[in-house]
Amino acid sequence: MPKKIAIPKNLEPAGKQLLKEHGFTIVELPDQKTSTLLKLAPDAFGVILYSAPFPNDTIEHMPDLKILARYGVGYDNLDVPYLNKHGIFVTITPLANASTVAETTMASILALSKHLVPATNEMRAGHWTEARSHVGFDLAGKTLGIIGYGRIGKMVEKKMSALDMRILVSSPHATKAEYGTVVDRDTLLQEADVVTLHMPVLPATKHSIAAREFNLMKDSAVLVNFSRGAIINTPDLITALQTGSISGAALDVFDEEPLPLNSPLYQLDNVLMTPHIAANTVECNDRMATDAAKEIIRVAAGEQPQWPVH
Repeated sequence: MPKKIAIPKNLEPAGKQLLKEHGFTIVELPDQKTSTLLKLAPDAFGVILYSAPFPNDTIEHMPDLKILARYGVGYDNLDVPYLNKHGIFVTITPLANASTVAETTMASILALSKHLVPATNEMRAGHWTEARSHVGFDLAGKTLGIIGYGRIGKMVEKKMSALDMRILVSSPHATKAEYGTVVDRDTLLQEADVVTLHMPVLPATKHSIAAREFNLMKDSAVLVNFSRGAIINTPDLITALQTGSISGAALDVFDEEPLPLNSPLYQLDNVLMTPHIAANTVECNDRMATDAAKEIIRVAAGEQPQWPVH
C-alpha cells in the first residue's frame, strides 16, 4: 500500500507532483492545526510542516510517522531530541531560501535607510510636502553589523559588500569573514549603523538582544531581524524605539505570530514590519517544497536524509 504523506493544501504544485510521481498518497491539510492532521492523516508516514508547532504527544497517535520535513529552516518549535529518540527524522531545506532571505534583508535595509514606506504612505494620503520630509541616510561609508554568520549571514555580507559599507561580523564560530572583519558582539553593536540578525534560537540566543544591547547601539542605528522573533526581547525593543535609544527597526519575525493587533509596534512609525515573508518568492517556495519532498522520498527509500536536524 502506498505510503501516506500529509502536506499543506497550498503547498506548491512542484512539491506535490514530485511526491505523486514517487507513488505516495497525498493528504492535503486545510490548516496547520494538529487536530486536523490527526483527523485526516493519523497514519501518515511523513508530514511537510510549515511553521506551526508539533506537540510531542502527537506521535502517540501517529504510529507510522517517520519524518517531519520542514518547509524552511527554523525548527525551534519542534522537540528534535524527543522526535529523534522515537525514530522520527526532522529535516530542513537549508539551500532553498538562504539567497532569498538575504535579498529580502537587503531590500529592507535599503527601504529603512531611505524611509520609502513612510514617504509612500504620505504621498498616497495626498501629503506631498510631508512625504518629502522623510529624510533618509546613505549606506555608503556606514558600518553594517552582521550577528550570525551561517548561510544567510554570509550571503547578506556578500550582497551588501557592493554598497561600499564597512562590514563587521560577530559569531561564536567565525574566525574570519570574506568581505568584512570579525569582532566581538559588543564592538559590533557600538560601531554599526545597521545591525542585522541571522541567528538560530538557542538557549544562549533567546532574548539575547535586549536593553543592554540597545543601550550599546548608536541612537542613529537601526536594527533588522529576519531570523527569529525570540532572538529579541520585544518589550525592550519597543522601549528603545519609543525613547530614541535606536532610530528604527525592520522586523519580519515576531515572538507571537500573527503579531497581535494590540502590539505597540503597530503604533510606531519608525518600524518597518512584514509578516514573515523573507523567503516568500515564487522560486524559493518551489525550492522549499521540492527539497522537503525529496527528503521524504529519501527516507521512504530507506536512505538517510540530506539535511537532518540532530
